[in-house]
Amino acid sequence: MANYTIVLSKKAQRQLDKLSNKVAEPIIDAIACLATNPRPIGSKKLIDRSGYRIRIGDYRIIYDILIKNLSWI
Repeated sequence: MANYTIVLSKKAQRQLDKLSNKVAEPIIDAIACLATNPRPIGSKKLIDRSGYRIRIGDYRIIYDILIKNLSWI
C-alpha cells in the first residue's frame, strides 16, 4: 500500500500544542496512522464538504485525501 504524506495546517498544529500530552498523544498517533491507511475503520465521509473524519475520544480529526496522478512514460 502507498504511503501518504501528512501535512498539518497551522491552525491544527496550534490546537494540538494547546492540548496536554495525555490528550494529544492518541490524536497524534491516529494522524500518523493515516499515512498508511487514510480510510481506517470508523472513518466517515463528510456530507456537507469534502474530506473525511475520524473520532478520537472527544475530538474529531477532519482531513482530506489528495491523490496525485502519476504518468509513466
